[in-house]
Amino acid sequence: MTPAQQSLEAAEICRLAPVVPVLVIDDPAHAAPLAQALVAGGLPALEVTLRTPCALDAIRAMADVPGGVVGAGTLLTPADVKAAKAAGAKFGVSPGATDRIIAACEDEGLPLLPGAATATEIMLLLEKGFTVQKFFPAEQAGGAAYLKSIGSPIPQVSFCPTGGISLKLAPDYLGLKNILCVGGSWVAPKDAMAKGDWAAITRLAREAAALPRSS
Repeated sequence: MTPAQQSLEAAEICRLAPVVPVLVIDDPAHAAPLAQALVAGGLPALEVTLRTPCALDAIRAMADVPGGVVGAGTLLTPADVKAAKAAGAKFGVSPGATDRIIAACEDEGLPLLPGAATATEIMLLLEKGFTVQKFFPAEQAGGAAYLKSIGSPIPQVSFCPTGGISLKLAPDYLGLKNILCVGGSWVAPKDAMAKGDWAAITRLAREAAALPRSS
């Protein structure tokens, strides 16, 4: 799967909903009901970050949830890519991009949303064929104002900004023509997961799914 093909599939996933939940899961028992709650609220694309020991188990559990499209975030090594694909991930997300990560995703046939934060990084990924990229860390790297500015000289690239985005800030991004969706963790608060309050998470997902977007 070439970078251009990866980007086409990543774009389809990004267009499923205006928000991609960014999930840090500490208890594998939470995975399936969490995915069910988010999908029920209208957020089918789910990014499980590989930041906890049970992340791959969570991906396996979520892969069986009807209507969900589970992906793996925080891909840092080729081994991460292989393990994520084997666990059932349908897409991958990385905070940055390296040749080894890109090659591993090509070999595994895993659509990749590679991260970039500067014009040079964005251009290098575009040269490789990535027309859809993650902008990270979004708020810290310049926020919606930066992405609006970068859209003029580099209109060929669309983004999924992630990092520090809240329900309040999301509309600033989603109103831009070069934004397909945003990544956010606010739709799955730790306290709600700890309590098993899946109805509250569905309400937050429904609110996020209703956010308008221009692209």
